[in-house]
Amino acid sequence: MRLLLLTLICSLAGSSLAQFQFFEQMFNQGGQQQQQRPQQQEQNVASDSAWYQKTYEGARCTNYLCPGTLACVHFPHHCPCAFPAIEDKVELGEGSAICVSKGGWKEGEAARKIELARKGML
Repeated sequence: MRLLLLTLICSLAGSSLAQFQFFEQMFNQGGQQQQQRPQQQEQNVASDSAWYQKTYEGARCTNYLCPGTLACVHFPHHCPCAFPAIEDKVELGEGSAICVSKGGWKEGEAARKIELARKGML
């Protein structure tokens, strides 16, 4: 009987020790990960336009440098949209163009709506 009681106490003590070691390890690793996170995060770009201005000034273009995409094109209305998968380019005439959200419309629908708005019909 004593042997059974001693075995039971030892097994309970061993499992309790293992549980405490598990939680200690879990919480210690969490603290170490939190300390490492700030070192691993990348920095955001500045909130002013200094990065853009530096990139714009460093871009080499002998024709026209598009301000929105920094693409080098022959004419301003040749500038591509920054997000062509979700934007349509609409030429307004007189060498100007804008990029508008496709918005789920049929192809050419954005241009039609802009033309109606220009005529005051929308």
